[in-house]
Amino acid sequence: MNEASPITAGRVKSAIRIGHSACPHDCPSTCALEVELLDNGTIGRVRGDPANSYTAGVICAKVARYAERIHHPDRLLKPLRRIGAKGEGRWQEIGFDDALDIVAEKFLEAESRYGAEAVWPYFYAGTMGLVQRDSINRLRHARNYSGQFDSICTNMAWTGWVMGTGRLVGPDPREMAVSDCVVIWGTNVVSTQVNVMTHAVRARKERGAKIVVVDVYDNPTMKQADVKLILKPGTDGALACAVMHVLFREGLADRAYLERHTDDPAGLERHLATRTPEWAAAITGLSVAEIESFARLVGTTKRTFFRLGYGFTRSRNGAVNMHAALSIAAVTGAWQYEGGGAFHSNSDIFGLDKTEIMGLDFKDHGVRALDQSQIGRVLTGDAEALRNGPPVTAMIVQNTNPVNVAPEQRLVKAGFARDDLFVAVHEHFMTETAEMADIVLPATMFLEHDDIYRGGGQQHILLGPKLVDAPEGPRTNLEVVYGLAERLGVADEVQTGLDARTLIDNMLKKGGKIGFDALRDEKWIDCQPDFATSHYLDGFHWPDRKFRFKPDWTGTAAPNRPPATVGSLGPHERLPEFPDHVDLIEIADDAHPFRLATSPARNFLNSTFAETKGSKTREGRPSVLVHPDDAADLEIEEGDIVRLGNERGAIRLHARIDAGLKRGVLVAEGIWPNKAHLDGEGINVLTGADPVAPYGGAAFHDNHVWMEKA
Repeated sequence: MNEASPITAGRVKSAIRIGHSACPHDCPSTCALEVELLDNGTIGRVRGDPANSYTAGVICAKVARYAERIHHPDRLLKPLRRIGAKGEGRWQEIGFDDALDIVAEKFLEAESRYGAEAVWPYFYAGTMGLVQRDSINRLRHARNYSGQFDSICTNMAWTGWVMGTGRLVGPDPREMAVSDCVVIWGTNVVSTQVNVMTHAVRARKERGAKIVVVDVYDNPTMKQADVKLILKPGTDGALACAVMHVLFREGLADRAYLERHTDDPAGLERHLATRTPEWAAAITGLSVAEIESFARLVGTTKRTFFRLGYGFTRSRNGAVNMHAALSIAAVTGAWQYEGGGAFHSNSDIFGLDKTEIMGLDFKDHGVRALDQSQIGRVLTGDAEALRNGPPVTAMIVQNTNPVNVAPEQRLVKAGFARDDLFVAVHEHFMTETAEMADIVLPATMFLEHDDIYRGGGQQHILLGPKLVDAPEGPRTNLEVVYGLAERLGVADEVQTGLDARTLIDNMLKKGGKIGFDALRDEKWIDCQPDFATSHYLDGFHWPDRKFRFKPDWTGTAAPNRPPATVGSLGPHERLPEFPDHVDLIEIADDAHPFRLATSPARNFLNSTFAETKGSKTREGRPSVLVHPDDAADLEIEEGDIVRLGNERGAIRLHARIDAGLKRGVLVAEGIWPNKAHLDGEGINVLTGADPVAPYGGAAFHDNHVWMEKA
């Protein structure tokens, strides 16, 4: 299940010091780490910290091998200036200060021609550190550059959750270890959040708990399950409704809890009268027996813990599906019990005010916000994507690789190829976005700078202090932001005198917590609310304190609601009154008979780790999983090259025959670099960036395609 070394393996040798940090990558686990420090600039093995009650000494194999990444021979160490055509790969080494001079000059040139909104600082979650990730916004707000609507990751799941509970808070995820049934729904945790399995497996060993996995294919998590529910992509809402139908029909609904804690249980029951297992079976591909058995299991097992993942946020109807799955725990009353209820994220518990880090005091809310998922449309001049404003002609990119990871890849690549677009990329490696840049700046890695992290999938604030010296050349994100602020005349607004430790210390103390030095000794702060609060026993986070079966889809505040300049998005008028299945998905049709999910690979994290030998060797090559019967119909055999396509383009990759998915469903695990594919184009050629209801998002697992043998 987990390839990382046991916590007792390779214990500290006399010449090796141990440093303590936190994993910085885009994962809800935010693992507490022990790092072998071989000298001032070299690390050895990385392990999970056994003293942290959530990490519990276990981390994923790719992070355990982090020395392979931080000491990689291809790591960027010198600033580079493009001297050939874009993407040609001809570079000249220059000094870091000279590089920043050029970036500032190009930004001022763009501003003078089109106004400040022509500059777009673009970033995301290559690091989840609050200082190094988010400080770019101080520069943005100080100069009134175009804003960024962060739509690419969380929106559908967060929105669906909050529509029910009112707040991103849930039971202590460590309670999975005292559950009698753990339902892992919409997340391949063995590959992406291995600590979930740590606690679920403990419940199975110590209590005989059942582990149920709901997903679209037989992935590594599914292989650990006692009950496997493999359904068609985008049909989770139908399954949830049929489960609740059975709960009401068979007297398994907790009517006392429903009356006390929910808004309209009678209306829900009437609505579900026609949402039978037979109805859901036709939609999901599950059998009636599978649906009814699952419903009876959760209905008779009071300590059922629903662990709901980010798979919900990859589908156009994901907000509805999340809300429907979440509603099951309210019908059973599972919230009342230790080891029961539902959990997605604890993002609202930490009480960290990022106003100073992000420069929110001087943010102009009238400045346009551009949708990060629509970067291809923005850079190719789509008027709607540009909010009818000026073109983007200058960018700095930190912590993300949009040429590889953003949807509508052909548009993204065409946008970056524009001769009138200046791009600076601050990176660890020569990514495919960096290859299209005019200036490439080398960046430090997480063990080489100070930062602070919060674990949405758990309950800790964790410090990540600098543990080793960076090699000569790379600079931190904060140093780059400050260097540009000084050159652009906004050093006072950006407060370039505040180093990372001061920013962390200020934020912690403003939130009534211990400061940087004390946290360095303590390593983390446990912020889990008390049992009644996290289980909503005193009421849900609405004025009437009731769980909402009837959400106000467009009138409700949400954790990542688009700014007023954007408004509600997608076909929100089609969102249902009660939990339901809605065909907002990209439905298969005669021209596109297959549904494609682009699921995470075990050894990559988005495009990170795709540069390391260990991860590439374990993943093999880009491929697509095909059901044996679909393969037989198209005369496709194991290892054959196939073409997948839709209205956005077509790519070639190798077929893997796999019976662990429904007919008509394809799964391509990634994200592989574009150049690793046969034609130099990656899987995101096939993914769309159309707005998702009600508050936006990127539906990476929601694609109709055709397939043929190549």
